[in-house]
Amino acid sequence: MKAKLLLIFILLFSPLLKALEVGAEQVQTYLPLIKDKRVALVVNQSAQVKEQHLLDVLLEKRIDVKKVFSPEHGFRGKQDAGAKINDQIDGKTGLPIISLYGKSKKPKLTDLADVDVIIFDIQDVGVRFYTYISTMHYVLEAAAEAGKKVIVLDRPNPNINLIDGPVLEPEFQSFVGMHPIPVLHGMTVGELAKMIVGEKWLGIDKKPNLTVVSVADYDLSKPFDLPIKPSPNLPNRQSIALYPSLCFFEATPISVGRGTDFPFQVFGHNKVKLGEFQFTPNSTLGAALNPKLKGENVFGQDLRAYPNQGFDLTWFVDAYDAFKAESIEFFKHPKFMDKLAGTDKLRKAIVAGKSLAEIELSWQPALEQFKARRQPYLIYQR
Repeated sequence: MKAKLLLIFILLFSPLLKALEVGAEQVQTYLPLIKDKRVALVVNQSAQVKEQHLLDVLLEKRIDVKKVFSPEHGFRGKQDAGAKINDQIDGKTGLPIISLYGKSKKPKLTDLADVDVIIFDIQDVGVRFYTYISTMHYVLEAAAEAGKKVIVLDRPNPNINLIDGPVLEPEFQSFVGMHPIPVLHGMTVGELAKMIVGEKWLGIDKKPNLTVVSVADYDLSKPFDLPIKPSPNLPNRQSIALYPSLCFFEATPISVGRGTDFPFQVFGHNKVKLGEFQFTPNSTLGAALNPKLKGENVFGQDLRAYPNQGFDLTWFVDAYDAFKAESIEFFKHPKFMDKLAGTDKLRKAIVAGKSLAEIELSWQPALEQFKARRQPYLIYQR
């Protein structure tokens, strides 16, 4: 009787129990597109197909993988943020690994001469200054120029339901912000790739031959926990949720916990007391060899249990006020701050003493324009 009831339950509710399937897991969908083709991968440690790396899966399928292009943090995702990475040979497969975060951030035409198809499969977190989407931009551009096909294997955005922050202004374009999108853009890399091409943001006349393998059974209302950390200093859901709010501290003397077990979940300073929580940044292999305030006893706030609601500049503005009261320079790297913000208006508004409500209101018209502009490129139902 129990077995019969279980069978009835499965038949009735199995359509509702479908498991999310990232693009890379839908091998039978994209395998026909690369059969008998020469393939290059743009991947890091996040390019997982269940328990295997995408590279290993394709080699097992006898796909002719010619090379791997690696982004910031490297192929294995173990390099410091901002650390230049050299080309190398993969010890396991013997394939050349060409760095797109070293001498060049864009594949050269010579790199693509022996390639027919480029597969991009990197886990993103939906934040404009997270550089994987800048790498994708240059890959799309190089592919268009060389006449190569690009396949983006899509993955969920853990911040998919958040659209907030200033929209980047063209004069502040850099590798930490290449597109006129807000800090939190609410799109997957597949959707963003379509928008980059469709809006002609590549800056060239040619368009790449782009295919996006979308995430199957993606319910945007359900939180998505990443099975593997996307970069060394975003180890969990909380760090990913706080990252867009805390990253502006990178342009100031304040530590965001690099060199601790909880990066982007705390912040503090050794001379300006920003809270009662204490921590000490130390050199951490593969994550922060020389972290800010290394070896210093830092006073600040522990946000590991904070119920984050999205983009929040309260801590940043409060910290500015605390530094001002102590007559200590806060915007130590103003040009970098403006690149992260995508505008100099945010920094100038804070210095002018404008309220947080005034600041947030200032970018609302651009946000509404962006939402309308991105609509044709959305893959998943909002």
